[in-house]
Amino acid sequence: MVWVNWRRIQNEIKILLLASLPGATFLAVIVIARLYGFLQDFELMALDTFLRLRPAEISDDKVVIVGINEEDIRKLGTYPIPDGEIATLIQTIQKYKPIAIGLDIVRDLPVEPGHQKLVEVFQNSKNLIGIEKILPPDPISPPPQLSPEQIGFSDIVVDKDNKYRRYLLWTPSPKNPQNPEEDKYSFGLQLAQAYLSHQNINIETGIFDQKTIRFKTTELPRFMSNTGGYVNENSSGLKILMNFRAGKKPFNILSLKDVKTENFNPDLLKDKVVIIGIVATSVTDFVNTSATVDQKIPGQIYGVEFHAHACSQIINAVISGRALLKVWPDEWEYIWIIVCGCYPIILFWLAQSLWKNLLAVVVVALALFCLGLVLISYGWWIPIAPGLLTLIINGLGLNGFAFALYQNNQLFKIKMNERQHTIEHAFTVIHNGPLQTLANVLRQMQAQDWPYQELKLQLEKLNYEIREIGEYLKLEALSQDESLRLGSGLKLDLKRPIHELFYAVYTSTLERQDLEYLKNIKVKIRTFEPVDDKYLSVNNKQELCLFLEEALCNVGKHAKGVKRIEAIGKKYEDFYILKIQDNGPGLISSVESKGTKQLRNIAKNLGGDFRRESITPKGTVCEISWKLRK
Repeated sequence: MVWVNWRRIQNEIKILLLASLPGATFLAVIVIARLYGFLQDFELMALDTFLRLRPAEISDDKVVIVGINEEDIRKLGTYPIPDGEIATLIQTIQKYKPIAIGLDIVRDLPVEPGHQKLVEVFQNSKNLIGIEKILPPDPISPPPQLSPEQIGFSDIVVDKDNKYRRYLLWTPSPKNPQNPEEDKYSFGLQLAQAYLSHQNINIETGIFDQKTIRFKTTELPRFMSNTGGYVNENSSGLKILMNFRAGKKPFNILSLKDVKTENFNPDLLKDKVVIIGIVATSVTDFVNTSATVDQKIPGQIYGVEFHAHACSQIINAVISGRALLKVWPDEWEYIWIIVCGCYPIILFWLAQSLWKNLLAVVVVALALFCLGLVLISYGWWIPIAPGLLTLIINGLGLNGFAFALYQNNQLFKIKMNERQHTIEHAFTVIHNGPLQTLANVLRQMQAQDWPYQELKLQLEKLNYEIREIGEYLKLEALSQDESLRLGSGLKLDLKRPIHELFYAVYTSTLERQDLEYLKNIKVKIRTFEPVDDKYLSVNNKQELCLFLEEALCNVGKHAKGVKRIEAIGKKYEDFYILKIQDNGPGLISSVESKGTKQLRNIAKNLGGDFRRESITPKGTVCEISWKLRK
């Protein structure tokens, strides 16, 4: 006769349920946090990462950029570019018979010399598309010589993290939103439409979604307020997600000099869309994005490139079947997140081995990441970030419980006590943090008398507590010798490349509110070339970061009236020069301050040279140079 120890089974089930409670609680927190948009930044970062890691594509053979670069501007000796130069450039390009030419340069007012010549070119170029800005606060008129059909707005919409992932295709006229005949189309859409019309493919209303547009059978997926990881975003007008072209060279780019000297293959422009724009770092026409690779300025691409990506993705979706970014319905996304969160809980119930559980969670997490990468290549953006978060946290946390529950079957009572102690300790950690905030939110929501603002504050607190767990672990993992805390409070990982550290120091310092004169700077130019880590020790990196911070702080404290700042790090043969230059009043006193002595000591420790002096006509330059040696 088989005796069943029901009491023991009941105790085991009770322990398993208690051990699963933290995992279920955290899963509930993740779902609620996503509903209120607190995971939006994580999901958008994941989207950028997947787009950046995709396999490279060949350069687009339908869209070409003619970029006026720094060398072109120096040779012209003036900026803005004169009308005569632009007119000659358009005439030269026209000789190669492109389908459409886009001019991503504002021309609402004459820029002499050569204005009359440009007027004639505008009047005779029926395949030319110009730009206007229509959205507040600073609308800009289009070139008056171009017809409305030859104008596209260049306004773009920014996300809350100051990056650009969406493209506005159409919007009602701000002057007369009730008149469809005055509706406005974007610069990129006008160029794509011109190319596709040449192929006898015209713009039409969508079939499955009549509020979007289509070309032939290709319907552009409309951005909604809760598309993908977005929560309650503005969905006015017609927007699409940007599916940036992957690879180090998405487009062929010719300079003004190349076109003037005709130093290129004529087939490069024939039957193409040619977009003219500025690709010079001294002109502030940048778009923030982390979704592309091989950026000349980390985290940014030129505005003309952004419009080229938008135009290219429409054309290639219609002509070549290249994927446009799509998302699952909301209900499927939340089912997916719950399944990812429940997997480690179920595995915890079934498995008996800590290492098997851990291996299974790691394998599934890697598989989930790879799945997201594969699906993005086919145009599907799924909620990988919340899924990975619940999978890893629940998997790692519950594995600890699994080890406590099953390590000693011979000593049942002792094992039960140890399990209970472990469960209570882990639950206390969660209970004293996010769970308390969550309980307070749920209690007040049931009372139905809690102001919306208070609810928002509590959920922001919950989001902060969740984020603090990851940020704390990440920063505390660094030893004191491997980290540096700046005056702004930012903690740097000195194992990162020096040019990345320079960008972090620069950005963090210029955002400081206690440095009065940095607030009014209008022109900010910075570029830092990389240095091989073999030339710099961790201590060298620390001192260089302190040098840059101190130099920028000096501008913020002493450069009254400063409007322009340059921070440049550049290699010259086997030397590296780090220079900070402003257009403030210059050095006021000849007495060397404590900060200047610190900068001089840093240069001395590197075996380099230091100078800090006033420059003509006004301003100050602070520079350190040293020889790169192992």
